[in-house]
Amino acid sequence: MDLIAFSFLLLLSVKFGCSAGDNVLPDGPLDALLGKDLTINLLRPTEKGDIITWNYKGSASIGTVRDGTASIKDPYKGRASINTTDGSLTLKSLTSVDSGDYNVVIIRNTDTIPAEVKIRVLEPVSDVMIKSNLPEVIEYNSTVELTCSCKGSIESFTWTNDSKIIEPDGKRFTVKSSVMSDTIEIPGKYSSKLTITDVQRYDLVGPIVCTAANSLQKESSAKFNLTVYYGPEDVTIKTSAPLKFVPSNSNFNLTCSASSKPAATFTWFYETKQIQATGPVLTLKVIEEQGFGHTLGNYKCVAQNDKTKRSVPSTAVQFSVMEAISGITLSGPKGILIADNSSAKLSCQATQGNVTDRVWLKDGKPLSPDSHVKFSNDSSSISIEVLKKEDNGEYICQLSNSVSSKEANFTMVVVYGPESPVVKGDKEVQLKTRVELTCSVSSVPPAKIIWKLNGTVIPGETKDTLIYNNIEYKHSGTYTCEASNELTGKSTNSPSLSVTVKENIDEGLSDGAIAGIVIGCLVAVGAAIALFFYCRGKVPVSSPY
Repeated sequence: MDLIAFSFLLLLSVKFGCSAGDNVLPDGPLDALLGKDLTINLLRPTEKGDIITWNYKGSASIGTVRDGTASIKDPYKGRASINTTDGSLTLKSLTSVDSGDYNVVIIRNTDTIPAEVKIRVLEPVSDVMIKSNLPEVIEYNSTVELTCSCKGSIESFTWTNDSKIIEPDGKRFTVKSSVMSDTIEIPGKYSSKLTITDVQRYDLVGPIVCTAANSLQKESSAKFNLTVYYGPEDVTIKTSAPLKFVPSNSNFNLTCSASSKPAATFTWFYETKQIQATGPVLTLKVIEEQGFGHTLGNYKCVAQNDKTKRSVPSTAVQFSVMEAISGITLSGPKGILIADNSSAKLSCQATQGNVTDRVWLKDGKPLSPDSHVKFSNDSSSISIEVLKKEDNGEYICQLSNSVSSKEANFTMVVVYGPESPVVKGDKEVQLKTRVELTCSVSSVPPAKIIWKLNGTVIPGETKDTLIYNNIEYKHSGTYTCEASNELTGKSTNSPSLSVTVKENIDEGLSDGAIAGIVIGCLVAVGAAIALFFYCRGKVPVSSPY
């Protein structure tokens, strides 16, 4: 059956109300890959005596099945076949020209059943790749266009960033794609363009992937990354120690940091003066070598990005470099100092460092100026015009500034005395016991002691304590001590102390017995006196006349 005959049959089927072609062929379009085979099956079972004709719309008839025999037209011989049992059409080694509408007409008795389906021969998806209109991007300044190109028949494009679908928002993200339609196909002419306006650093971290697809297959591009330059921002400066005053020649430094890509470079400033230093760390050594730091001032860093051409300063930090105190000495008078005769001056100095505070101590307690102790205007020295014995002791001066504190000491010895000695001990002692007598005297240096008993020097006793391990009766008497100071040339005697050595009391009698003896003695004495006066009254007295 040629095309004219088939057209005539279609006209008759319409005019005389032939059966509808519903449910004869599957819904289209039916897709098949280029070079592959395709079978179009009939959805209705065939019956004996059916005449089945297949045609390609707008072309010659493909073939007909009649009386169980299939005949294929010349243009399709060798690459098309019709199944005589179920009437299905098979096309082999599909080419792009095989795309189009295919018709089938089933003539059954007096009924004519026509049907039609669209066939699309799709080229395989391949060579999917992404290209950018810019080699590198500046954050907030650049608009980047990514173009996804490929080969094959494409129905859709999908863009993803780190596996997440990029959804166009109509503002910063837009996607424009050209894909095949149901009726028009231009293989190799399909593409998609992703446009990102005012690019931000995370927009292209990716990886970015473009996926091209049709109903039968899909393919993705290689992972795509594009460098986004940004910053500097969050520029901060930190000190190695939170100090307002920094010790000179210490390990103190400043560190500047910034969020930036590529990494920022840094310039350092003291107030408005540039410090000749590079890198994120500025050491105190560099600061001092260039003559900065000895005046309280502000330091800051400026971060620069060579790609974005942006410069951002940090907040300022304020400090001053101060030399630590060292070489402290406390000097005082030399030679012998005598109370009520000598004067003294103590001077406290440091060879290095700016002293901001001076404190004087004597014997661990704060020393303040008064009528006796005079301080210099800067408190670097103290003077005592006439020394007293109370001026003896340890003197400490403490020098400090904001970064250090040092102290030095001086022991001042003031010679005096001896002052009036005093002999201390028990006045009554028991025979054969241990007895100590002490000569108490205040003197610097310690006084030389001479002990005397009843005005006679006791030989060999020169210590301030006189000891008898077994005292005897002969040691009773009046004791004195003589104290002398070789440096002052003074000598003085103590008041006397009378010491009586007594026999031991028998400790065997009880207190009651002793009381009884005493009472008995008193009674006996009273009786004797009474008897005396009684007897005298009995004897007559002769008259002198």
